[in-house]
Amino acid sequence: MTPTLVRHQTRTAFAPAAGSSERARDWAEIQERMLVPLIEAAYERLDVGPATRLLELGCGSGLALLMAASRGAAVTGVDRPERAARLALARRRLLPEAGWDGAPGMGATRVVSGGVADATGPGGRPYTLITAFEPVGCVSGDTESLVPALASAVKLAERGSAVVLAGWGPPERCATSAVLRVATRLTGRSGDAPRWRPSLRDDLEDVAARAGLKPDGSGRVACPFGYADLDSAIRGLLSTGAFDAAARATDQAQVEKELVEALHGHVRRDGTVWMPNVFRYLIARTP
Repeated sequence: MTPTLVRHQTRTAFAPAAGSSERARDWAEIQERMLVPLIEAAYERLDVGPATRLLELGCGSGLALLMAASRGAAVTGVDRPERAARLALARRRLLPEAGWDGAPGMGATRVVSGGVADATGPGGRPYTLITAFEPVGCVSGDTESLVPALASAVKLAERGSAVVLAGWGPPERCATSAVLRVATRLTGRSGDAPRWRPSLRDDLEDVAARAGLKPDGSGRVACPFGYADLDSAIRGLLSTGAFDAAARATDQAQVEKELVEALHGHVRRDGTVWMPNVFRYLIARTP
């Protein structure tokens, strides 16, 4: 039986703006957790624990940092200043004494707004693990800022330290790929808009090579995107920022309408939304 499509009421007038605290909360409360199986698999494989000094690139609202800290690791997260709302949530999670807008901590846990150069290791000691869990390999140009960030991070790490990169699996094994193509269709031929592209088998190896890293193993992990209802799915997907260019090229109502149509086949009888995906991680080593 075909699942009944839940009626979606357009929230155009209330759609959270990019960089807003509401958008950041949607990311932290709905979307970020989808990669937990991937993060756990990498941490388990590398035995992350009290001896680990971890630097995460693109730490966002800090879930992966929190998971590493719960294992006893000393963690530092860094992200772009334009993601200030997400960083504020990371500080609230990891440094509750600093408050919502508190400054980064000075101890074993730090959240840094800026570049990698601002994220020296705790106590001046080099890092033993670098992670970049924001998946690459689905949007054109999504590795361009990662490669120089990795090259800078390598200078802050011990020789032979592990580096974890994450990427989308083959499109035929990622149901969300078809949903992401909505953004490309709506942006049309806009030259400055990122465009969906099929992930390639060697995407992560290519990033590692360009950053001067040596591959040392990989794995695949099932990371289904599951949502309580269609509205949660829309909010979660919009929080990624992948549809911002489409909203500028058309309007928010059109983006949400297209997303509802793209998600139709993934709505189950109970109203939940379920999209099976496979993600890949690569472990590389610093020179």
